[in-house]
Amino acid sequence: MTGSRRGTGEDARARLLRAVLSQVEERGISDLSLRELAAAIGTSHRMLIYHFGSKEGLEVAVVQAVEQAQRAFLAQLLSGSAVGPVEIIGTMWRRLADPGLSAQERLFFEIYGLALQGRPGTAGFLDGVVDAWVDAAAAYAISAGLDEGSARADARLGVAVMRGLLLDLLATGDRPAVDEAVERYIELYRSLPPA
Repeated sequence: MTGSRRGTGEDARARLLRAVLSQVEERGISDLSLRELAAAIGTSHRMLIYHFGSKEGLEVAVVQAVEQAQRAFLAQLLSGSAVGPVEIIGTMWRRLADPGLSAQERLFFEIYGLALQGRPGTAGFLDGVVDAWVDAAAAYAISAGLDEGSARADARLGVAVMRGLLLDLLATGDRPAVDEAVERYIELYRSLPPA
């Protein structure tokens, strides 16, 4: 009996998370109270608290779900044998800079900042927020012949560049200038000697 209740609880949590993700895409959630958010997705604030602990806990779950989807997209790119690193960087940038994802991206940086301050509800958010991306990109570079130390350093640089440029885009809205910076990064990457 415990197993069936647990499964139902996990299903309810997943359904609520999907509803919140849709709300984020449509109009964001940062400016909504937990009660307003619950009303917008057709549930009660008590259910959200039960499943996520707090608004910050819910926002962490949302950001982690979005991050997981983005990493899955990257994994799919990395598994394509005909796709090289320059194409991967360009494709990931276009995906991350999609205006339809701006609410999710803003929430990512908001939660990142709160987690850096140790705010309640954000515990565990920083675990893997960099390394999960570095691990995937480094594994790809190692498989292409780069030594592990260089692969990890290059991957970390790539994560920092993409996040920094995404933050620039969200702050300035200057898509042409930020796209130009991405192209410059790609050109620098292209000019590196082969491993």
